[in-house]
Amino acid sequence: MSNKNNELEEIVSELATYLRFQKDMGIKSVFRGIKKKSEPVKNEERKQSKNPEPESKMSTNEDIITIEEPSTLFDGSKTMTLEEIREEIGDCTRCQLHEGRTNLVFGAGNPKAKLVFVGEGPGRDEDMQGKPFVGRSGQLLTKIIEAMGLTREDVYICNVVKCRPPNNRTPEPDEMSTCEQFLFKQIRTIKPEVIVCLGATAAKSILRTKNSLGSLRGKFHSYSGTKLMVTYHPAALLRNPHFKKPAWEDMQAVMKELRLPLPKK
Repeated sequence: MSNKNNELEEIVSELATYLRFQKDMGIKSVFRGIKKKSEPVKNEERKQSKNPEPESKMSTNEDIITIEEPSTLFDGSKTMTLEEIREEIGDCTRCQLHEGRTNLVFGAGNPKAKLVFVGEGPGRDEDMQGKPFVGRSGQLLTKIIEAMGLTREDVYICNVVKCRPPNNRTPEPDEMSTCEQFLFKQIRTIKPEVIVCLGATAAKSILRTKNSLGSLRGKFHSYSGTKLMVTYHPAALLRNPHFKKPAWEDMQAVMKELRLPLPKK
């Protein structure tokens, strides 16, 4: 019975993640089929109704977001170490997410990394192991990092919220506003050259924007002087393989910014 419950939980979790991704991409309705009495759809209309391929070229749009770190968090006091930030979080009960938590997921990787990946929150596997991005999405992220010529030990990986939302739902605004202070402190401590936001939730948290993922990706924004690239969450790539090409082009732009050798064509 336990295995069936775990399987059902995983299906519900994946469906929630997929619907959330569709929402982030600006899709606000779900296709439910054509009623029998409706007129037949013409071939030309049917072709146009299919999801278009994502824009694969880097955007030349000048709609760049530049934002500074929250001044209320940093009053001139010394920069904390990652260990001190983790100690400050403690056995956190600041928001309701702690109620279903198995393990708090702080972050992992190089404390002096030039590249930081930020997701929205831990999933089931992360909650069980206390480490970020260790499930299927994490395995794909590892492959992306290795394709860039790096290892997980070279980069730093963390999330906006440190506890798993129930059924992998999107963190609520109050949960994000409570927990994201620790993300901002992590970024200040690490001082990366580039931040990569994996998905719209992370981007909206850091950049303080309501823009869709599609309008944010493909260009560098700026967070407190650090270049920031928004791209698709690995979970979205698992469900929508045609997004892998533009996501990889985003990563190639990051590689160029970090002066990493690009793969030969």
